[in-house]
Amino acid sequence: MTEEPVREEVHRAKPCRQKPRYVSDRVSFERFFSYTGFALLACVLLLLFAAKLFDGLGTPLSSGAAMTAGHPPVTPSAVSDLASLPRATTFDVINEAPRDLQLGNTPTGHVVHPNRTVPVFSAPGKDAIAALPPKQITSDTWLPVIVEEAGWVQVLLPVRPNGATGWLSTQDDSLEHATSPYLIIVERSFFRLSLHHENRLIGRWTVGIGKANAETPPGRTFVLASLIDPTQRFSPVILPLGTHSTSLETFGGGPGTTGIHGWPNPNVFGKPSSDGCIRVPADALRVLSTEVPLGTPVLIN
Repeated sequence: MTEEPVREEVHRAKPCRQKPRYVSDRVSFERFFSYTGFALLACVLLLLFAAKLFDGLGTPLSSGAAMTAGHPPVTPSAVSDLASLPRATTFDVINEAPRDLQLGNTPTGHVVHPNRTVPVFSAPGKDAIAALPPKQITSDTWLPVIVEEAGWVQVLLPVRPNGATGWLSTQDDSLEHATSPYLIIVERSFFRLSLHHENRLIGRWTVGIGKANAETPPGRTFVLASLIDPTQRFSPVILPLGTHSTSLETFGGGPGTTGIHGWPNPNVFGKPSSDGCIRVPADALRVLSTEVPLGTPVLIN
């Protein structure tokens, strides 16, 4: 049975019952600092506050100087009709989206989720180019942040063309922020997938990748969704990625989304054997589908 990229059956798929888990900044700080550490932190904050109020000569800083140093965030452009904008999903094409120019850089793990449909901008203060919904396929939308500025984040988008990005405003309560401590690296020339947790290698597997006429697309992408498709038998769980086949505009009626999934025949591993997806052994799929949160960065090189 041929399978990839993910087909139109995703419309009928059931959401994966495994809930993505995130490491919140609040929990991380509570674990890191003891009560003594909090006291030390309070002293540091008082010193920083004093430094804000006075310059090196003991002269209070003017409000104008503080505002200039802080660079207030650029106000988002008004969007009169959000519903008229193209949607930023795996089924859509946003040619106006700026391209990812730092393909080899590893994102920090900062991910964001829109609590409601929000506008996607071409740059801070520029026009909106798309509307980002709170769900992708059957899963909540979580996108990796690749650049942060005052009042703004630049994120990878799940649309065509591959490498599309967009800017989201953080100046209201429309975005939820979290951190994924995981990173997936796919080395196509070695047919190898590695899983890292907080910069530590925790798993490595030999995998199958796209054939010469349907290669697995390189670049930075992310885990877009987690789903169970009852219409197929080759993988108990499918993890669509935020990237698409570069040789197939559609596949099985779907948008040509590539993904990570299992395969019943182990002979496909260690060779170019798929139509663009990454075929992984059962133990790898088990870890990836139960431990790795949505939005986790995936580097394919």
